[in-house]
Amino acid sequence: MGLFSKDIATLDDLFVHQLQDVYYAENQILKALPKMAAKATDPELKAGFERHLAETEGQIRRLEQIFQLHGATKKAVSCPAIDGIIKEANEVAGEIGDKKVLDAALIASAQAVEHYEITRYGTLIAWARQLGREDIAALLAETLAEERATDEKLTTMAEHKVNAQAELAEA
Repeated sequence: MGLFSKDIATLDDLFVHQLQDVYYAENQILKALPKMAAKATDPELKAGFERHLAETEGQIRRLEQIFQLHGATKKAVSCPAIDGIIKEANEVAGEIGDKKVLDAALIASAQAVEHYEITRYGTLIAWARQLGREDIAALLAETLAEERATDEKLTTMAEHKVNAQAELAEA
């Protein structure tokens, strides 16, 4: 079912489709995070990726709870956006030899993922409220808060340490 397929006729259909999209995205992120942690050389960055891995597992469980509350089938639909973000991250990481520059690139890639998730969860919250599902909106808001906090931690790490170290890398 494509985003604008005939299978999406109502806001509820669109909401469920977007849930399925973000469910797929979270599962892809779950697979990517251990690889990112393994590539990171900054101990704080590595630990951050590992913490976010556990957080992502919780986010997936929360999405499964939302499917159940909403009476929708737990299903993932492919998300070309997250696939593209992860593919780009892998390509960029493969082109960088200096580990300090790689750490800066990993943060940038992780923030691209976080920003994607922030937009999706914000939209889902608005739709859940429109559909009268404050219970589901509250669960989605928990995840949105986690994604925003992760983005802020990445920004702080980049601005206070990692970017400066990358600038000092040998050309």
